Amino acid sequence: MKNEENENKKGNKVTKFFKDAFHDMAESTKAQHEVDKANFEAVKAESRANFEENRGNNTLKRAKADAKKNWDDAHMSPAERTAKIREQQAKQIEEAHARTAAAKERTAKAKAERK
Repeated sequence: MKNEENENKKGNKVTKFFKDAFHDMAESTKAQHEVDKANFEAVKAESRANFEENRGNNTLKRAKADAKKNWDDAHMSPAERTAKIREQQAKQIEEAHARTAAAKERTAKAKAERK
């Protein structure tokens, strides 16, 4: 009789454990869904704002200039394209180094103010 009671207690514990685990997973899923919905709405609103800000700013002259730039980019030789990419990368590296230097300067300033 005691064995049956122990097995029932163990069975109830296991059953309760799984019920609680699945309940927690369901709650977590609901919460994540709310977060995803909020993020989606934020991105949607930002996209709409960007569209409205730029509406009417794309003149025919600007569109032609962009098209010519794209056309010229498409007809570059591989060496020219590589050179252009390297130039852009060098510019990005310089900007990153400038940001790093500014951050280090701010860090040093903050440390000096604490002392």
